Amino acid sequence: MAASTAAPGRPARKKTKLGWNLLGLLVFVTAGFPVYWMLNTAFKPAKDAIDPDPHLFPTNFTLDNFKRALQIGDFWGSIGRSLTVSLVVVLIGIAVGLLAALAISRFAFRGRKIVIVGILAVQMVPLVAMIIPVFLLLNDLGQYDKLSGLIITYLTFILPFTVWTLRGFIVNVPKELEEAAMVDGCSRTGAFIRVVFPLLAPGMVATSVYGFIQAWNEYLYALMLMSQNHQTATVWLSNFTTQHGTEYAPMMAGSTMMAVPIVILFLLVQRKMAAGLTAGAVKG
Repeated sequence: MAASTAAPGRPARKKTKLGWNLLGLLVFVTAGFPVYWMLNTAFKPAKDAIDPDPHLFPTNFTLDNFKRALQIGDFWGSIGRSLTVSLVVVLIGIAVGLLAALAISRFAFRGRKIVIVGILAVQMVPLVAMIIPVFLLLNDLGQYDKLSGLIITYLTFILPFTVWTLRGFIVNVPKELEEAAMVDGCSRTGAFIRVVFPLLAPGMVATSVYGFIQAWNEYLYALMLMSQNHQTATVWLSNFTTQHGTEYAPMMAGSTMMAVPIVILFLLVQRKMAAGLTAGAVKG
């Protein structure tokens, strides 16, 4: 009798599972097609990239676009500057953000809620609205057209994101674990380093990757605050647009080379990142 009553539910579960699988496939195709088209254009001849009747699959493969991309501007210098800025921003953001998130999550102090609301409010301000004040401020500080000035600027919008994200991970670590370690003789700092910090590693990796991507892909401030001699990788891509038109195939080749560091970083930390995303549900 139990088997007969449970059987009618199985087709419904299979249909539901099939529906979710189809939805996941649709999302994958929608998100992945631009990447595929970038690769498709990067490896096809330049004349095929502007063909009014494009082909879904390339018929001719060439590496000339990559050679052309390396000849335009200072590619390696731009990549090096972007890597430097992104890595420094992530390291400072994680170090400062972790301490700030710990204070917000574990300590009760006057104005705590105001700080939390302020962090959220800062993230809601459009970046374009701050470009003029940031430019004037950096110019007064002598940080215009310097990597240090760009790093400071990026921290203004990456640090709030880091604090808020890490707060979610810290809140999910029970306070009882720290208290038990302190009962066993650890100081508060020792309990945090030995007990809490290892549990935060996946969350820190996930936050670092997202912060790195934000800094790596940022364009507006890098364009406005850096000269052509100190341009970053995203601004370097604008060299393919001239008064004679846009070189789409070499631009896609340059974009492909720009994506390589992000892909390598993701492959290196994908397990930690997946664990961090599943453990980082915001609570409290």
